[in-house]
Amino acid sequence: MNTPEILEHLEPNEIFVFGSNEAGIHGRGAAKTAQEKFGAIYGVPFGLMGQSFAIPTKDRNLKTLLLPNIQNYLVSFIKFAIDNPQLKFYLTKIGCGLAGYTTNDIKLILWKAVDLATNNGKLPQNIIIPIEFEQ
Repeated sequence: MNTPEILEHLEPNEIFVFGSNEAGIHGRGAAKTAQEKFGAIYGVPFGLMGQSFAIPTKDRNLKTLLLPNIQNYLVSFIKFAIDNPQLKFYLTKIGCGLAGYTTNDIKLILWKAVDLATNNGKLPQNIIIPIEFEQ
C-alpha cells in the first residue's frame, strides 16, 4: 500500500502528512489541502493538527530548506509515529512540489531519517509512503 496521489477522505485514525514552512503559512499545494480539509492550523509549522501533520520543507521566509534540515524534521516525525501506533500516517511527496526537490532527493533523506529514528532501519508500519519513496 502506498499514499495515493489524491486523498479526499480519511478515517478517524488516519493522518495527512504534508510539506509546510517554518512560518506555518498553509496557502498552497498540499498545505492548503491540509488546512481546508484535514485540520492544519495557520501559524503552526510542525506537528499534529487535527488529521494532519506538518513537516517543514521551507523556512520562515518561504525559501527551500536544505535537505539535512528536512531530514531532521523527518526524524522527529518518524519518532512521533512510533510513539503513536494507533494512528496511520499518509506521507505525501513532501518537498517535491513548491520546495523543488526531486522524489529521489527526498527518498534518500527519508531512509536516512528512518535509520536515525529506529533501531532496526525499517519504516514503521503505520507510515504509508508514496511509491516514489520506496527503497
